[in-house]
Amino acid sequence: MTDSDLLIRYNYARFIPELVEPWLRFDESPPLGHEAPDFPVWSLADGAETLFSRIWQRNLFTVVEFGSFT
Repeated sequence: MTDSDLLIRYNYARFIPELVEPWLRFDESPPLGHEAPDFPVWSLADGAETLFSRIWQRNLFTVVEFGSFT
């Protein structure tokens, strides 16, 4: 699947179960209380890149909320 195909599939025109459910892969998420996998993140303020692990190393608790605009 090309990037273009992925974007077309992701940016569905209607918010209906048949189009949304393929993206819901909760079974692939780490269980509650387990460490999340590391990944790059970028600052909204200046665009600087860092690793998510650097953020959670500086804080006792880190809450991450993911979302999308469709």
